[in-house]
Amino acid sequence: MATGQIFSRTTQSLFYNYKQLPVQRMLDFDFLSGRETPSVAGIINPGSEGFQKLFFGQEEIAIPVHSSIEAACRAHPTADVFINFASFRSAAASTMTALQQPTIRVVAIIAEGVPELDTKQLIAYAKTNNKVIIGPATVGGIQAGAFKIGDTAGTIDNIIHSKLYRPGSVGFVSKSGGMSNELYNTIARVTDGIYEGIAIGGDVFPGSTLSDHVIRFNNIPQVKMMVVLGELGGRDEYSLVEALKEGKIHKPVVAWVSGTCARLFKSEVQFGHAGAKSGGEMESAQAKNQALKEAGAVVPTSYEAFEAAIKETFEQLVEEGKISPVPEVTPPAIPEDLSTAIKSGKVRAPTHIISTISDDRGDEPCYAGVPMSTIIERGFSVGDVISLLWFKRSLPRYCTQFIEICVMLCADHGPCVSGAHNTIVTARAGKDLVSSLVSGLLTIGPRFGGAIDDAARYFKDAYDRGLTPYEFVEGMKKKGIRVPGIGHRIKSRDNRDNRVKLLQQYAHTHFPSVKYMEYAVEVENYTLSKANNLVLNVDGAIGSLFLDLLSGSGMFTKQEIDEIVEIGYLNGLFVLARSIGLIGHTFDQKRLKQPLYRHPWEDVLYTK
Repeated sequence: MATGQIFSRTTQSLFYNYKQLPVQRMLDFDFLSGRETPSVAGIINPGSEGFQKLFFGQEEIAIPVHSSIEAACRAHPTADVFINFASFRSAAASTMTALQQPTIRVVAIIAEGVPELDTKQLIAYAKTNNKVIIGPATVGGIQAGAFKIGDTAGTIDNIIHSKLYRPGSVGFVSKSGGMSNELYNTIARVTDGIYEGIAIGGDVFPGSTLSDHVIRFNNIPQVKMMVVLGELGGRDEYSLVEALKEGKIHKPVVAWVSGTCARLFKSEVQFGHAGAKSGGEMESAQAKNQALKEAGAVVPTSYEAFEAAIKETFEQLVEEGKISPVPEVTPPAIPEDLSTAIKSGKVRAPTHIISTISDDRGDEPCYAGVPMSTIIERGFSVGDVISLLWFKRSLPRYCTQFIEICVMLCADHGPCVSGAHNTIVTARAGKDLVSSLVSGLLTIGPRFGGAIDDAARYFKDAYDRGLTPYEFVEGMKKKGIRVPGIGHRIKSRDNRDNRVKLLQQYAHTHFPSVKYMEYAVEVENYTLSKANNLVLNVDGAIGSLFLDLLSGSGMFTKQEIDEIVEIGYLNGLFVLARSIGLIGHTFDQKRLKQPLYRHPWEDVLYTK
């Protein structure tokens, strides 16, 4: 590995398995560091393509999304870092594919627990092909003021406190990503800060070692001293010991191996990482610290003294003139996301949608304030759900049962009515379910199924004004308006619509009052004196009975009843019900594999 710097201010990466927060943190770091171009050139989401919107400072940008690693590498040939956020199950395969791309030079594997055999194969391939692996089980790495991987260094606040927005003089390497954040802060307090920091990862077989990076730091002129944080378990630290003994490292190294407390336990202790497990005396923190010290590293007596040792080494280099402390700069302010600012009470913003019937925040959705679990546990019916979502209250059982009866009675009326006909023709044309359904629904209106609201509206107005059936009907006639809810193409005085009878019987049995229905029947008696087919149809029955439901339940004010009728709630009931039948007709035609419909020419009157 050796060589030197692996990142720069122009380094760009490809991000595998999109995660919004780490990508946005990378872009925020770019802006904080004064980069001119974003460090994320493209995103790879297997099977997906398009763009992902993110922020680069105040500007919203669109980062391309590619469906494969190969396609992303072809589209972004200058992106040489591959950041792999795949799960431990697929991390090895995707990493190998990335390593095989000629444009990829560095791969960071974030996942923990990648199978050890797979990791060994990746390491062997990387060494043979002169490529760098950081991880597995890593947060990544950072070059201060230039480039960072994913969630390295944590939040923007931590990055600012650690002065990572501009380069310092210290090279840092650790096994632990979490402790890296702590050490970035520590180093910034007592030195001029980090130049580059790497967390090699906590798995047993890291893709690159502590010594790999320390030797590399030794070759970077801007790095004047190195800080190393190891941990008990494994023998990685001994490669650093050998490098020090062989004179491969000429700059000061301040090191500490954590886990000295393991000797206080009677049995073997596992410290978080898979590799943090002592397998013998040589793998103990004490033995490693002693070996490092004997090899020439500055090793404090405890972790608590680590900071003082770093400070002392830095100050000595300053005194010797080997370090000229980096002048401090003020980083630009990162624009705060609107959602964050609202939560913190810094700004207020108008909403774009108002919803009063349901709420999907929290642990479970609620309908009109009733949790989904309550709806299921109490055995709510479809009518109960309609009452919550349409009327924002739980109506009495007789009301919700009436709603269900209306749905059942209006679900279908055979294949010959206009709505069903349209749906059948569309389904036979090979169209999908939604297209077939909508083609049928679009026929609903004043001539087909859409008269329930008008029936309720006119019956209510006439009854409330005290009009006699004669005055009502003749008044409508003078205006040139047919009485909604009266009249049928097939049904007559001697062939009544059984659906109307069933609705009236239910209302007489369960409703406290049926004054509007009785008025509708009086109107029917008058219209039948004019023509035999001017009977109360199902639209008129539902419209008048819904008025009785609303007024008789005692749960609605007069203003609410007027609003319900005006908005179109009752036609909504027909639309809901008939959708069931139209969907059925669609499935029926599909199941029967019916061909494209063509209307027979003998059924058409061709005329000039």
